[in-house]
Amino acid sequence: MRLKGKSALITGAARGIGKAFAARYVAEGAEVTIADINLPAAQAAAAEIGAHAVHLDVTDQVSIDACVAEVAAARGIDILINNAAIFTMAPITEITRADYDRTFAINVTGSLFMMQAVAKVMIQQGRGGRIINMASQAGRRGEALVGVYCATKAAIISLTQSAGLNLIEHGINVNAIAPGVVDGEHWDGVDAYFAKYENRPLGEKKRLVGDAVPFGRMGTAEDLTGMAVFLASPDAEYIVAQTYNVDGGNWMS
Repeated sequence: MRLKGKSALITGAARGIGKAFAARYVAEGAEVTIADINLPAAQAAAAEIGAHAVHLDVTDQVSIDACVAEVAAARGIDILINNAAIFTMAPITEITRADYDRTFAINVTGSLFMMQAVAKVMIQQGRGGRIINMASQAGRRGEALVGVYCATKAAIISLTQSAGLNLIEHGINVNAIAPGVVDGEHWDGVDAYFAKYENRPLGEKKRLVGDAVPFGRMGTAEDLTGMAVFLASPDAEYIVAQTYNVDGGNWMS
């Protein structure tokens, strides 16, 4: 149990990758709080894996402050995983301000102000901590139809570097994980976008990107959990401001 005695707060964890992180952290001995905008789903996931649940809307500072204060008062916070995010896709000529604003509000602004709120708690606690942000291979390079999402994930990589350099003086290690193509409910929506904009049958893009992964298949949520445990463990004490690719060999940096 590599995280025994630690309290972890994971955003957007009612399903998918976030839920997989939560389940693995529980198995590693952590006391986990699932924070999600869908509180009933968060409560169901928490009941299933033996975690706690709290409501969180990362676009609302009042909600961020209330969530962090509740968890800090109940259990303290040793680990934050900034997992809440959405995907969007459109040609440059069709991007709308509303879609741009919403995607940045959740993926970037939400992550920044969650980091800020949790860092304040960790500094006050005086025992350091770990913050893990979720980037993406999409943050490593542009994609013709994915300009806004790519930009948000590039921003996460940059924020991880800046926050890591700033917060390590308090013993808070900030790092990030950059997944590649991860199978699951999320990718069904991505595939539908590609079907629309590339005039493909449903399922074709998903098959093609899976075949293109050097490892030989798309990733799973569980493929990411080992890195999440490592970055939160004592073994990662000297790692600061880094973004780790966990993508089956899709991107090298």
